[in-house]
Amino acid sequence: MTELACLPYGVGATDEGVCLRLQMGPYRILLDCGLSSVAPILELGSEGLPADVVLCTHAHADHAQCLLDLHRAFPQLPIYASEVTTQLLPLNWLDEDDVPAFCQALPWRSPIEFFEGLSVELFPAGHLPGAAACLLTYSTRDRDFTVFYTGDFFLSNSRLVDGMPLDELRGLRPDVLILEGSYGTARHPHRRQQENQLAERINQAIADQQSVLFPMPTLGLGQELLMLLRSHHYFTGRDVDIWVDEAIAAGCDAYLNLLPHLPSSVQNFARHQPLFWDERIRPRVRRLPQDPALQAIALTGQKPCIVLTHHETDLMRYVQLGNLPWLALLPQQPGRPGAIEAMTYRKVKASAPLQAAIQAGRLELDTYLLGEHCDGPSTTQLIHNLRPQHVVFVHGPSNYLADLTGLEELQTRYQLHTPAAGIEVELPVGETFLQPAAPDTQYEGEILELEHSIVMSLPDSITTDPRWHHLADTGIVEARWQGEALVIRGVPQRELLGRGREFRVSPEVECCENCIHCRGQRCWNQASPLYGFRVTPDGYCPVFEPLPELGLGGFALPDFMDEPGFEADDTEAQG
Repeated sequence: MTELACLPYGVGATDEGVCLRLQMGPYRILLDCGLSSVAPILELGSEGLPADVVLCTHAHADHAQCLLDLHRAFPQLPIYASEVTTQLLPLNWLDEDDVPAFCQALPWRSPIEFFEGLSVELFPAGHLPGAAACLLTYSTRDRDFTVFYTGDFFLSNSRLVDGMPLDELRGLRPDVLILEGSYGTARHPHRRQQENQLAERINQAIADQQSVLFPMPTLGLGQELLMLLRSHHYFTGRDVDIWVDEAIAAGCDAYLNLLPHLPSSVQNFARHQPLFWDERIRPRVRRLPQDPALQAIALTGQKPCIVLTHHETDLMRYVQLGNLPWLALLPQQPGRPGAIEAMTYRKVKASAPLQAAIQAGRLELDTYLLGEHCDGPSTTQLIHNLRPQHVVFVHGPSNYLADLTGLEELQTRYQLHTPAAGIEVELPVGETFLQPAAPDTQYEGEILELEHSIVMSLPDSITTDPRWHHLADTGIVEARWQGEALVIRGVPQRELLGRGREFRVSPEVECCENCIHCRGQRCWNQASPLYGFRVTPDGYCPVFEPLPELGLGGFALPDFMDEPGFEADDTEAQG
């Protein structure tokens, strides 16, 4: 009998959230419950309780949103988390009345025995206040079996959370390490550099007389951003109003109740001035009134402001207010169709008013990176420090996880797994295991030098990788030298549209931007050799037809959504 096995109900590859059933001897442990419903657990489970115990690593929805439904379906099933997480969990059900306190708190760094031979010990995981990594131990007469589950983890310190304490975990040598691979093998700048780049972008927008809009989740990113705005030298003492909507404000209030659990630097900050709400010290941080009339008064003015709002809020609610244009900054969450960036671009695609606002210069979309998960080097750093036998990757796009399992430095040392939802993976300890061959990610091609250009040919098998759609989204690429290597990247629609805003073509010029057949960066004139292709604003073809004049020197805006076959930024958002 295999003592260890893992059955995923959801692996966080797309939008299903993370939920894993871990088998340790006779015991079943449910790790997180971020599913949208309990149906997968009921379908794949046996009669009776679906597990012996449930552990929730942190309060983000993709790890916790189904816990309330699970409790209602099985009220006798014990659910545990860190003390801070138990206090943050109710924020997942703000529209629910009288949410019971169903989750029991566990201490840090203290082994707790659930049943005879089964214990758990929690370690801080970074990422979010209260986020925990779980060390599970199943003891038999012959040996101990150990599994370390990271949940979402972050080694670096952020404004409101200390990073995972790697020194405490070094040499732990669990039999199995289950960890996230959200960013694959990507390498990110240091956290402080990311913050400085974001602060610079906000500062530039305000200097350009743009108000800044941040769609974001209730917990984590919004509170981190407020601390950045309150403490960065670009904004301290600056006459700027920061408005926070009710959903993000609820997260801020929860943080205030957790102040003794936050880093000492944050507690020291709070001794000298309020952590979030402050009308006295600039920049002023205020709750956005819920009444529409009061909102209009708050946001209508001649000075730029900053607004933090829940990511499900309609952006037009803000765009139609105020006298200044808006810059909506979206967090980069690569490869996740359910991410805020992807969802926002889908909303823009489906909204003619938002399309018109962008065309009229009332709304601009851009992205920023403020990492909440480990990048590739940090992920491999944790693996090498823990030195497990099995490594199970979850919580990331399948191609990103494949990149991690394709690393030679991991293949030669560990037994690697990327399980799919609904398929149990056995994790034999101490038995011979033949690691499957690495996926072939090398593509051989040919280069042909012509008189004025170079043609590069690659096999069509490269298009089977989902990232190809991101690279080939517009048909335009950029190349640069990096040492002896030539790096080629695709230019996405968002960047192309941004260039179009910077490069305005005169209405008198016969070009694609001024052609009646150009919609959504594509040519829709069947008589044109460019028909169906994405085009640049200054492109030209012999069958150009001008936009109809409106009489005041303006031109009619194309209705993007009326054209059959029009495709907005779906592939870019998913890539």
